[in-house]
Amino acid sequence: MSAPVGESPEGSMTVADPPAPITAREQQQIDAVNASGRPGVVLIHGLWAVADGWSPWQELLLEHGMTSVAVAWPREPETFESALADPDAVAGVGIQEAADHVAAVIAALDLPPFVVGHSFGGLLAQKVAGLGLARATVAIEPAPIKGVLPLPLPVLRASSPVLGNPANRSRAIRLTLPQFEYAWANGLGKEEARRLWETMHVAAPARPLFQAAAARFQPRSEAAVDLDNPARGPLLIIGGEVDHLVAPAINRATLKLQSRNPGPTEFREFPGRGHSIAIDSGWREVADAVIAWLQENAGE
Repeated sequence: MSAPVGESPEGSMTVADPPAPITAREQQQIDAVNASGRPGVVLIHGLWAVADGWSPWQELLLEHGMTSVAVAWPREPETFESALADPDAVAGVGIQEAADHVAAVIAALDLPPFVVGHSFGGLLAQKVAGLGLARATVAIEPAPIKGVLPLPLPVLRASSPVLGNPANRSRAIRLTLPQFEYAWANGLGKEEARRLWETMHVAAPARPLFQAAAARFQPRSEAAVDLDNPARGPLLIIGGEVDHLVAPAINRATLKLQSRNPGPTEFREFPGRGHSIAIDSGWREVADAVIAWLQENAGE
């Protein structure tokens, strides 16, 4: 088998590094899933977060008899506090490097898992589903895959703190509170927006945003997804009606692309919800909907 390839900043293809090692926390959760004898749920966060942010979801999944693995991005600090203390730890991490790590976690599971991802985690979820690695997939407010063309003005404004400076490509960037309020928390009150920024928002690698923005110009972009693989399985795309970072037009374009797959493709939009849909005070409504859909599409 040939070595995996990744995309250089100039768009040419280079030999990729081996996948990031599975962390001790991930291995512990993988072992728990395998010990259950049932398919687990792989949870993939997006930018500006850490895997520990999925803890409320993991507790709820357990109540429904579902074990899970919250995947960390390569070089990601383990906790919110450690991520704040070492903001440059994830600088330079790109889409393919993160996707390879997710695939390595899935390979360590005894059974094909359900895969749930938010934002860029939703893009990664679609990538591994396109490889036939998922039992069923939920992409919550997914970052645009290659082929998604709309760029509404709110999206441009929300991403401008990163994309506005080309030198940011190799950096890790944390949004200021006003930037976070616009890009992530525009559907929330000021008090809750500040609470989320102070307790959950960390620096993120800027490179994936640049890769997604340039995908339309690069035939072999790391943001590309196999849309035709019949082994993709069922897919649910979830959107927030007032999301500035992944606007409804992006979700509709993603739905159109994914609907060409022979597997079931569904869409649900939550009224009045922004990009914080998976972590704000209304997370339970979204999680309940995701769990119900996974149970309906268990394929057992």
